[in-house]
Parts: sequence; C-alpha cells; structure tokens
Amino acid sequence: MNLPAAASQHADLANVVLDAICHPVLMVDGKNRITYANAEAEDFLRSSAAVLTRSELAKFIPFGSPLLTLVEQVRERRSPYNEYRVDVSSPRIGSEKIVDLYVAPVSEIAGSVVIMFQERSMADKIDRQMTHRGAARSVTGLAAMLAHEIKNPLSGIRGAAQLLESAVADDDRPLTRLITDETDRIVALVDRMEVFSDERPIDRAPVNIHIVLDHVKRLASSGFASRIRITDEFDPSLPMVHANRDHLVQVFLNLVKNAAEAIGDDPNGEIKLTTAFRPGIRLAVPGTRDRVSLPLEFCVHDNGPGVSDDILPILFDPFITTKQNGSGLGLALVAKIVGEHGGVIECDSSPRGTTFRILMPAWREDGGDNTEQDDA
Repeated sequence: MNLPAAASQHADLANVVLDAICHPVLMVDGKNRITYANAEAEDFLRSSAAVLTRSELAKFIPFGSPLLTLVEQVRERRSPYNEYRVDVSSPRIGSEKIVDLYVAPVSEIAGSVVIMFQERSMADKIDRQMTHRGAARSVTGLAAMLAHEIKNPLSGIRGAAQLLESAVADDDRPLTRLITDETDRIVALVDRMEVFSDERPIDRAPVNIHIVLDHVKRLASSGFASRIRITDEFDPSLPMVHANRDHLVQVFLNLVKNAAEAIGDDPNGEIKLTTAFRPGIRLAVPGTRDRVSLPLEFCVHDNGPGVSDDILPILFDPFITTKQNGSGLGLALVAKIVGEHGGVIECDSSPRGTTFRILMPAWREDGGDNTEQDDA
C-alpha cells in the first residue's frame, strides 16, 4: 500500500467534508496563526485561504475579543468550550457579526485549536419577523373594529358638516371645511389599516424582480425622488421570484420612498437597489416537516443618517414612525406583505446609511416555492 498516497487521499477527503460544512471553520496553531480555513471561513473573514493561512487570528478578530480568551482557555485546559452570542464585528469582516462559538483542542497537533463560528443573525431575524407578523395580526383586529365603529359615524359627521356649510355665515365656513377635511383624513387612515384585515389568498406567479425594481425606479425618479441619484446592481442570472407583482411594487415603492425621505435635501444622497442569490438559507415551516429555501436577496440601500438604535428593534411594528406626520403603518404593511409571501425582511442601519434586506423564495418549474421535505 502506498502510505503517502493514502494520507494525501485522506487529507483531500477531510477538506471536502470541512468545505461542505455550512459554518466557518478555522484551525490555529500554538501561536494563534491560522493553519486551515474552510470555504465558509474564507467568505466569513473576507479573505482567501492563502491569505488566511499566512496570518494571525488577531488580524481578523477585534482586540480584546472573548474569542481570543476562549482559545487560550481551551489550549490550557485541553477541553472543548461553547460560547454564545459573541460579537466578532470588525472593520475588516463587517458589522453585526454575532456568533455562537465552538472551540476544541486538536489532540494530534500540540497547541492547535479548531474554531467553528455559527452566525446567530438569521435566527434573530426570524424571531423578529415572527414578532412583526404578530403585531400585524393585532392591527388586523383593530382595523376591523375601526371600520365598523368609526367609519359609519364619520360619514354622518361629514354629511352634516357639508349641510352646515351652506347655511352658516362666510366667517364660519372654514370651520365646517375643517370638520370635512379632518373626517376625510381619519377615513383615509382607517382605509390604510383595513389593508391589514385582508386575509384573502395571494395570487402569486413567477415574477421578474428586475422588471419590478426598474418600474419602481422610474416612478421614484419622476416623482418623490427626482433629485436623488438612484443606482442599481442586479444579478442578471437571478431566477424568478414566487410572488404577486403588484404587492412587490407596493413593498419596494414604500422602501424607496422611506429612503428618499431619510436622505432629504442632501445633494449627495443616493439610493441603491441590489439583487443577489444567497444559497443555503432554509427556514422550517411551522407545523410541518417542510423547509422553505429563501435564496433571493433584494436590498434597498441609502446613505441617509440611519435609524436610531432605540427605534430599530421595533421598526416594523404598527404605529412606529420617525416622521412628524407619519402614521407608522407603511413598514408594518411591508413586513406583512413579505411575511405573507413566506419571506423575511430586516433592517441594518448605521450613521452612514440604512439597508432594508428582503429574502424570498424562488419560483420552481412545478409552480411553487422552493420547499423541501426533511426525511423522517
């Protein structure tokens, strides 16, 4: 038997297995120099394996990170450790990098340690999405009540004000017009809320997202965002999205309008629309063994002042707004529509700008979502 050839074959097989793991995996030696990185680690640390294996771990991990301390503890105690919700964000690898860590010694190589990162961000985003859907359901009940208990009396009030307008003196007519205008405003608000009570099945079909985004871009450029530069970066090979075209127009028109309002009169303001394919994201369907894939990523970026930290966690809740005369229903409706399409929406924000990111299922040839069934 050719032992060197067998060893080489074993090493190649190990690399294949590690590259198949959907989490970043690193190995460092006794001086914290990276000696191995799988394909996911290259993507996570934004460097090639050739660069990583010439570098120390501290080059990519922020100074004072708990990860560095954890590696030393594992090395000293020669036993594996888990650490949850560790922030490894840095300018080199990006912001909001919250991970669970599994760190274990490599007994065959003195001083070496294996590190596996498991990103928490997607689980957290899914949890937030469930909260948004619950909040939207609460507005559904409120909208039904308002439609019944408020719109009918308002109609009577408006009619009475119109009758009074023809009978009162000229000096008093502005008051009757005020009553009419205010009742119209309240009815318009209730009409917007009634959208939440629409539980009819969505008529979905294969939709080219780039046609939708081009349409939204034209509407924005000729209207509310006429003074703002709008650019795009599309993946031309992206498959169709399984969605309702009109609903998608409503979603992205709302997001682009929010971006334009955030930018305001800034002459350097820019809105960027992007699309990309992100394989590997699958969510469980509650009550079934099915898992739905959300490989399509659509983003609306702006370079406005960002969303404050106290608003960000509740941004998609109804009646949450930073606008002086805003109703706080626009983003709640966006979250409802995305959720009804089986997707997830999130917002990343900093003082340098804001990104709304939507993940949605792709259309399949058999006429449905990319839903897979786990083996029993």
